[in-house]
Amino acid sequence: MVFELVSLAALILLNGVFALSELAIVSARPARLKAASASGGARARGAAAALRLAADPGRFLATVQIGITLVGVLAGAFSGATLGVRLTDWLIAQGAPDGLADALGVGAVVVAVTYFSLIVGELAPKRIALNRAEAMAILTAPAMLALSKLAAPAVWLLDRSSRALLVLLGQGGEAQAGVTEEEVRAVVAEAESAGILESDEKEMIGGVMRLADRRARGLMTPRGAVETVDLADPPEAVLAQVRATARSRLPVRDGGADDVIGVVYARDVLAAAAADQGGGSSAPLDLRALVRRAPVVADTARALDVMRRLRAAPPHMALVFDEYGHFEGVVTAGDVLETILGTASSDDPPRSKAAEVGAAEVGAAEVGAAVSDARGPAMRRLPGGTLWVAGWMPVDEFADRTDAPIPRDGPYSTMAGFMLHALNRVPEAGATVEVGAYRLEVVETAGRRVAALYARRMS
Repeated sequence: MVFELVSLAALILLNGVFALSELAIVSARPARLKAASASGGARARGAAAALRLAADPGRFLATVQIGITLVGVLAGAFSGATLGVRLTDWLIAQGAPDGLADALGVGAVVVAVTYFSLIVGELAPKRIALNRAEAMAILTAPAMLALSKLAAPAVWLLDRSSRALLVLLGQGGEAQAGVTEEEVRAVVAEAESAGILESDEKEMIGGVMRLADRRARGLMTPRGAVETVDLADPPEAVLAQVRATARSRLPVRDGGADDVIGVVYARDVLAAAAADQGGGSSAPLDLRALVRRAPVVADTARALDVMRRLRAAPPHMALVFDEYGHFEGVVTAGDVLETILGTASSDDPPRSKAAEVGAAEVGAAEVGAAVSDARGPAMRRLPGGTLWVAGWMPVDEFADRTDAPIPRDGPYSTMAGFMLHALNRVPEAGATVEVGAYRLEVVETAGRRVAALYARRMS
């Protein structure tokens, strides 16, 4: 009797080991297993075995299923053929009728074995596997790998049979691998909730992901906010402009507004002027000789490609043109950094200057989107929960902060452009657009531009 009970308990525990290893190896994160496999020692061997099993799930699942099936058959034999018979005989000895004793004996043993099999052999091990997936995978993988080799013929037959059935069901392709952007965001949010990442770190990671999705048009400072130097201006006017500006680099025009030929450094202009004055030279300032070439990018170029061009070009400023050769704006390292850190403030010169000089009119899908409210950030929360949003705020950043379902692949990059696209007309104060749970209302315009809007969550 004791031997039978011990044997049955051992079978239930063995079933638990199979269930634990199955869920642990399937749930374990490959990145953590790879890191453990490089650490050395027994832990590294276990991690390497787990990676081998995870790389061939058909073989691994067949191995686990063979073990679980054998354990189930043996446990059933013990519970019904031995313990059930013993309990039936005991009930008969106590005076119970044969039919009732047989039903109660076998039934009670089956119910008890099923209960302990579910708790000890399934639920508890799987909870442990979910809580400590990598550790349990490393612990159990070597034994599972050895079992798969020991039962190689049966494993091969089951694996091939399951693959053939999948082909018949139209599921014979390779499993889709990789991690989606939504999964990465979910992991980052989970890390913040667990205290692994600070809130600012989460925002920066989100900014890096936004950067990868943007085009040059979504990064640039538009031409209405760009201060340029004209080669046709008198040297005295150019020098006065350079002394008054807060910028270290200025794009240079040679003719019309679209004839931007390069970039000039303010320090070069000041140094040339000082040298002329110190040497007593009467020659006028030669601004053309100080112009440096800058990379030219299309407004549809990917942000990461623009960033590579910026790193390679000495002026670290790219000139943005559209497909018709019109100058659209500039992209600097500051614009890239602003995308990563978020447009929390509008005090930097390239943005606040737009409010002074007015943004240039561009296409119907994007109207003067860089105008900012120099008195505050891109988005503020007002009493009552209403959000004040600057028109130049990037659409993707607004969507990340509010979870508003705004399409990010439309012909716009800012909230001002989105409002114009959604209304399909020049917006006026009071015009509204509903997006998901939000109602967007234009509250401030500057000419034909949307300068600011309210975002209210609808009840």
